[in-house]
Amino acid sequence: MDNAQLQYIRSQFPILDRTVYNRQLVYLDNTATSQTPRRVVESIDASYFHTKANVHRGVFSISQEATDLMEQTRLRVRDYINAASEQEIIFTRGTTEAINLVASSWGGAFLKDGDEIILTVMEHHANIVPWQLLQNRIGFKIKVVPINERGELDLDVYRSLFTEQTRLVSFTHVSNVLGTVNPVKEMARIAHSHGAVVVVDGAQAVPHMSVDVRDLGADFYAFSSHKMYGPTGVGILYGRKELLEAMPPYQGGGEMIAHVSFEGTTFADLPFKFEAGTPDFIDIAAFPRALDFIGETGMDAIAAHEQDLLDYATARMISEVPGVRIFGTAPHKSAVISFLLGEAHHYDTGMLLDKLGIAVRTGHHCAQPLMQALGVEGTVRASFAVYNTREEVDKFIDALIKVNSMLNRI
Repeated sequence: MDNAQLQYIRSQFPILDRTVYNRQLVYLDNTATSQTPRRVVESIDASYFHTKANVHRGVFSISQEATDLMEQTRLRVRDYINAASEQEIIFTRGTTEAINLVASSWGGAFLKDGDEIILTVMEHHANIVPWQLLQNRIGFKIKVVPINERGELDLDVYRSLFTEQTRLVSFTHVSNVLGTVNPVKEMARIAHSHGAVVVVDGAQAVPHMSVDVRDLGADFYAFSSHKMYGPTGVGILYGRKELLEAMPPYQGGGEMIAHVSFEGTTFADLPFKFEAGTPDFIDIAAFPRALDFIGETGMDAIAAHEQDLLDYATARMISEVPGVRIFGTAPHKSAVISFLLGEAHHYDTGMLLDKLGIAVRTGHHCAQPLMQALGVEGTVRASFAVYNTREEVDKFIDALIKVNSMLNRI
């Protein structure tokens, strides 16, 4: 990506011009949430000022306009991930709610005592806790796939975990800590050969690579707008139509019904059966502007640029930062670097970097079982997006060298 294109991209994100402690912000917490281009915010403003009316319920003009904007988003998302039908696209508040929906609705209906499901040690808590809550009610068994020293899933163990009782596997497409890109297509093929349903947490994948849910073989695929330059509070659950049709509703209320009486209720057709109440229709309507940004920039260009930043930052850290420990060294990984400076506490490192204008994430990253497997309490995590630059990587490394020196003197 040439400098002119990069500067044009950066010009669309006003927050990148702000300062922290009298230093220009270097934002490296994109795995937690990406920044938002001006066009998305302008779309939100326009909806609030010109088309704010509840969707699907009004015969008047602006209600119909708001409904059209929301439903156009559903069509855009269908095409973006190559779903077979817009009925397979469910709007949620985020990846977490999407996975909870699957666990509660599909799992509650089709899992029983004595069944088994397979998760992995690298899962975000959002893909662990919902299954545990359901397990407490039903009594099925959870099996866990370990990782090797590079942070890759052990596929031999994965294959060995399947039995006649295996009903579902649920795993992340890309680890939010290690950056490891998992072989979803192969894992789905193996699961389907055993008759298991496949749930994929795609929150860390969709912003960084093209995703074709049908090619991958995902039965359910969940992701969030706010990690892909879009508004907060908007999530997507893709589910194969025949599975969604067989599932009971997740919540009850307005919009998800066909007819209600005190004698009984019948439910709406897909996708509305799973969208009770008033949705965040304004932010949903703004989401396509983020997809426009990604499309105009080009996913191949985004991936190449982020890979360059990852390789450049990793090489500099290894060669110039004494005692640095990097967690996750898979050859196929996303632009995420989780690390520790010797035995220094991750919070100390993160707070000192903040004083130098560098925004990184510290802690267990909602992945405590993975931290236990790595033998650490938490890590520092730097993650890159298309608007980051090599110059920002240089500032990050220079600050890291300074912080490392300070911590070594304590």
